[in-house]
Amino acid sequence: MNKERTEDRNGDFIQSIERCMAVISSYTHQSAASTLSEVAKRTGLSKPTARRILLTLEQLGYVKQTESLFGLTPKMLELGYAYQSSQSLTQIAQAQLEQLTDLLNESTSLVALDGTDVIYINRVHRHRITSITLAAGTRLPAHATSSGHVLLAGLTGRALERYFETATLKPLTDRTISDPDQLRQRIDEVRARGWDAVDQELEIGRRSLAVPVFDQHGNVTAALSLSTGTAGKSLETMREDFLPHLLNAAKQISNALGYYHNKST
Repeated sequence: MNKERTEDRNGDFIQSIERCMAVISSYTHQSAASTLSEVAKRTGLSKPTARRILLTLEQLGYVKQTESLFGLTPKMLELGYAYQSSQSLTQIAQAQLEQLTDLLNESTSLVALDGTDVIYINRVHRHRITSITLAAGTRLPAHATSSGHVLLAGLTGRALERYFETATLKPLTDRTISDPDQLRQRIDEVRARGWDAVDQELEIGRRSLAVPVFDQHGNVTAALSLSTGTAGKSLETMREDFLPHLLNAAKQISNALGYYHNKST
């Protein structure tokens, strides 16, 4: 460790944390598993100090000892996930939304659930003439939107029951799902397939697709959606042309938030 930097610390500085971070930082691809002597040499710590730190990290699950070798465990990744998930969701998603809109020439949005509504927290526009103006801050009833169905599919147990207790399933078009049992069935279908498509359930002349965005714990934290007019593409063509790109963008955002599907498999 750098002695000059250590001596320059103020009275609130905790040296034991510095030493612990030095041990963690000493691991590289070339030194994936190391002996106590190697760790002590790389960090400049005494062997007893390095040993106490390694054994503490082992008890916390961040280090695994195999005979005389100490190596980091996958749990160490959680420290990186904590930083990633602390970044603004809208900031992380912005680049993906812009790329999607440029690639597909359609408006894309990042949407969250707020009570019985969805709220648009980010949107990249392609100008289209519609009766509903969508922008960041716009609220729409969850039961009539593809993003709402995706977000409701992310709820389980009591949270989903609270939604049905408080939601007014008002029909906005003749295609809107306004029956609770039918909506429950739709939510189950969306949960099973991992995406949703809405055909003029919110507004006549508008179709949309939505896919979930996951946080580091695997919870649905937002929905990524794309909307277009019915004159442009059929629902089947939208699924073929747009859905793979939407799923890939949602995966990139989820990964940036610290979620990796194979982490739990």
